[in-house]
Amino acid sequence: MKAVQVSKPGGNFEVVERPIPQPERAQVRIKVEACGICHSDVVVKEGFWPGIQYPRVPGHEIAGRIDAIGADVTLWKPGQRVGVGWHGGHCFQCDPCRRGDFIHCQNQKITGIHFDGGYQEYMVVGAEAVAAMPDDLPADEAAPLLCAGITVFNALRNSRARAGDLVAVQGIGGLGHLGIQYARQMGFRIVAVGRGSDKQPLAKKLGAHEYVDTGVENPAQALQKLGGANVILATAPDAKAISAMIDGLAPNGTLLVIAAGVESLTVSPIQLINGSKHIEGWASGTAKDSEDTLRFSSLSGVRPMIERCPLEKAAEGYQQMIKGKARFRVVLTMGR
Repeated sequence: MKAVQVSKPGGNFEVVERPIPQPERAQVRIKVEACGICHSDVVVKEGFWPGIQYPRVPGHEIAGRIDAIGADVTLWKPGQRVGVGWHGGHCFQCDPCRRGDFIHCQNQKITGIHFDGGYQEYMVVGAEAVAAMPDDLPADEAAPLLCAGITVFNALRNSRARAGDLVAVQGIGGLGHLGIQYARQMGFRIVAVGRGSDKQPLAKKLGAHEYVDTGVENPAQALQKLGGANVILATAPDAKAISAMIDGLAPNGTLLVIAAGVESLTVSPIQLINGSKHIEGWASGTAKDSEDTLRFSSLSGVRPMIERCPLEKAAEGYQQMIKGKARFRVVLTMGR
């Protein structure tokens, strides 16, 4: 089979031929049809995650079909349409797992980091990490929903917001353009927050009721004029921009951070005390959460905006993503 690997931290993407892997006990093999390129793939490319074993095949937004199953696999059968996301398996034995909190497993496996991911034509994964995929959802559109999609959908549906509440979506990019769509389909009043008037038409097309241009007005003040946001969904990893939103929360409102930035937020205790405000983070979710995301997307018509790229040109697709030129998710497609 054809695969795209990174041989060392900071190395180039290499297109190589590999033997098709065989599933072991409790594993399945998936014939990959599409794999999204996510910004988190940088941790594999540059070696930012401690302990990665190289060569490694990145990719954790995988859509395809079950091709073979290992011993003791009873849930899945060859031919089923499935997906795999960031969460690549759990141990079932640590304290979080024993409480059913699999996403916080202390021995969690991450797809494309702890084992080879979806930048290849076939991949093997533990059966517990597999999500069923609706038949009417094309593989190339389903792939980004298995990381970007589940992160946004799962965060919103587990937030304190209820239908009719004001939800502000900060950033109109890979996460934000999906956040606006999910928020609209969940019945929220949506305010999209971005920089530049050129983003307003797209924000409205995606479902936003209001648009705030941070280049023209203070976002917190703009939100307060609308009554304050019950939830601010932070999707763009700009600590300064996120911090500027906090005062736009309504009483008991929540700043919900899903943008994986490394810089510290700036907030004073009094900002949180006044109005009993909250700041929370949200991790993506398990395979069952991925199933819910895919099903909801199928039913509601939520779809990512994608640019397709053949597997052999993974390096070009990755650069498109890194430079911020993709609108909004790059998806690798397999030639066979």
